[in-house]
Amino acid sequence: MARVVLAMSGGVDSSVAAHLLKRDGHDVIGVFMRHGEESPVAECSLDAPGGGTALQILNQRADHKQGCCSASDAADARRVADRMDIPFYALNLQQEFGQIMEYFADEYIRGRTPNPCVMCNNWIKFGKLFEYADSVGAEYVATGHYAKLVPTDESDGIPRMVRGVDPGKDQTYVLFGIQRDYLKRMLLPVGDFYKDEIRAMAGETGLRVADKKDSQEICFVTSGKHDQFVKQRRPAAQTAGDFVLTDGSVVGQHDGIERFTIGQRKGLGIALGEPHYVVKIDPVENSVVLGKLEELGCADLTANQCNWLVQPKSDEFRCEAMIRYNSAALPATVKMLPAGRIAVTFDQPRNGVAPGQAVVCYDGDTVLGGGWIE
Repeated sequence: MARVVLAMSGGVDSSVAAHLLKRDGHDVIGVFMRHGEESPVAECSLDAPGGGTALQILNQRADHKQGCCSASDAADARRVADRMDIPFYALNLQQEFGQIMEYFADEYIRGRTPNPCVMCNNWIKFGKLFEYADSVGAEYVATGHYAKLVPTDESDGIPRMVRGVDPGKDQTYVLFGIQRDYLKRMLLPVGDFYKDEIRAMAGETGLRVADKKDSQEICFVTSGKHDQFVKQRRPAAQTAGDFVLTDGSVVGQHDGIERFTIGQRKGLGIALGEPHYVVKIDPVENSVVLGKLEELGCADLTANQCNWLVQPKSDEFRCEAMIRYNSAALPATVKMLPAGRIAVTFDQPRNGVAPGQAVVCYDGDTVLGGGWIE
């Protein structure tokens, strides 16, 4: 069978992916992607060649700063690799991942809502994984994402990406930006299973991560307080301003636009007697515009930097489009625009259309592609 580089996070999904790939006879190489700066993860992994005990680090830094990634996650991934008898390495992506943190802070300062998970997949994870796969002669790259690849009759042999069988865990939205050519070298072993099946399989295989909780927070904002992270990264930014109603009246003040996203109702820090939502963020005036639910809906959007996993066959087509991870994919018409842009018109207005998020187009369960909401 083939040699496969598997991204191992220390979670149950990538751990069971290792089991499934080994079961199918593949030659698996486990890789832990360290996104932060130097941390103690290097002290808790497989024996290195020559009898050492440190995890092998690619592009190792000379300093020893504490980073954002958990040593316990690295240890969990190491234990799984050890149990599966597969080699295990770490890719030090601190320098590259700095781009993601800069992007994250900049987007909030601009009054937008970033999606660092999608951007990380696009900019870093798959590019670096494939670079590493090429360096070790691996034919495939695998991850623990809940998505599937299905063969097609296309002459180029590139498969289609479709939703995983578990609708509650489907992750195709965050994968829309992958280079199309990569699809023929990707394996997604867990996409054919429900989450409870994956956990059961982990337990039957004797993996300690069987009951490990799924990660919920952005990996570099583990506190969940993204506004504090932005202020730390951009201490000179002046983002405080006014709360303004849609009629232009000022009803209060806030301490920073980075605290808000379109569609937000809770945690506004202001009481108006009835529910109000963030309907607009103005980074020039630093104003947060509040409106009632009926003022939140948006039927039209434009998006840029589009990426297509299935090239559209016409300049205008019907699809179902998602505007956020875990939102519903609802009927829409897409019109192709110059310079890699699209215009999307929904059959019914959508709440929570936020600049900076991705809009992803589907044909049934098949991912067509998408772009970044302007």
